[in-house]
Amino acid sequence: MSARFTIRFPVRFRDIDALGHVNNAVYFTYMESARTEYWIKLFGVRELGELGFIVAHAECDYKVAARFGDELEVSIWTSSIGNSSFVWDYEIHNSVTRQLIAKGKTIQVTYDYGKEKAMPVPDDVRKKLLEN
Repeated sequence: MSARFTIRFPVRFRDIDALGHVNNAVYFTYMESARTEYWIKLFGVRELGELGFIVAHAECDYKVAARFGDELEVSIWTSSIGNSSFVWDYEIHNSVTRQLIAKGKTIQVTYDYGKEKAMPVPDDVRKKLLEN
């Protein structure tokens, strides 16, 4: 398992639903932003086409509601690596109270966009995912 990478997000008005809490779909956007920032940190990519993976599976377990004005910390880390895929786990906490808001997981498949097919996780990617 790798070390955690954490970023913060304020809960914006656009994130909430009619009931006053963060809409369930928005948590996937928080996770997407965290994984993109993490990949940029690891590999210094400048173009989104350089991401080199696709998301094959995403899940989220909601624990308590986040509300407008909260600041959230989203942590991501690599929990396992297979032949052509790797798993990232997430925890979303209220940055003030430290309360766990949600937990998630995504499975990424390394992908050759030119050939439109999965490919083995490159050795340099595997190494960075495990070290960071």
